[in-house]
Amino acid sequence: MAGYAIKQLDVDTWGAFARLVERHNGVWGGCWCMSFHGEAAETSGHHREAKERRVRNGEAHAALVFHGEECVGWCQFGSPEELPRIKFGKAYREGATRPPNWRITCFFVDSRYRHKGVAAAALRGALQEIARLGGGTVESMPDDVEGRKVSNSFLYNATVAMFERQGFTRARQLGKNNWLVTKRVRARRTPAPPARTDLRERFTGTRPRARRRHVAGGRAPSDS
Repeated sequence: MAGYAIKQLDVDTWGAFARLVERHNGVWGGCWCMSFHGEAAETSGHHREAKERRVRNGEAHAALVFHGEECVGWCQFGSPEELPRIKFGKAYREGATRPPNWRITCFFVDSRYRHKGVAAAALRGALQEIARLGGGTVESMPDDVEGRKVSNSFLYNATVAMFERQGFTRARQLGKNNWLVTKRVRARRTPAPPARTDLRERFTGTRPRARRRHVAGGRAPSDS
């Protein structure tokens, strides 16, 4: 389905994000996309308030997918410090080398919009925002579903194939079907403003002569 727009999760989009979560009973038993944050265990039963507090403090990142005025999905991302809780932690730590700059931890799609490209749009939006924020190494732990049917409820981190279409490569296997995938994202440079050009030079290709200031006696001023 065409016509999606990407917006970042912040105080202005919190209301649309919250309405999507509330339409789905808090998502995964009231998670409110808090499970990967460090304080998730301590805020059990109060995940909505904890998530909103993070958003208002600028401590939560997600690319939200909009269809019109309605939020229909998201991709959560952040630094390892922002998202320290991960699945397959033991297997991950056994082969860990340098920590990534960014981690993609979960996706969610409105039940009415599944299999309509929302997750793929959310991933592209997350990578674009990561590039704007300075880029770096990005990792995730999606599921390899090739040759088997998997319920959407188990695909909270999407599929390996979807990540590979965005240039991720498999680093190592973490579970029976889950892989650590990585990608290096280049920082998106803000274009420099164009140099100011005299209108005469712009249209004729010739630089105008510098005007000499008139000084009494006909002599130009000296630097002394």
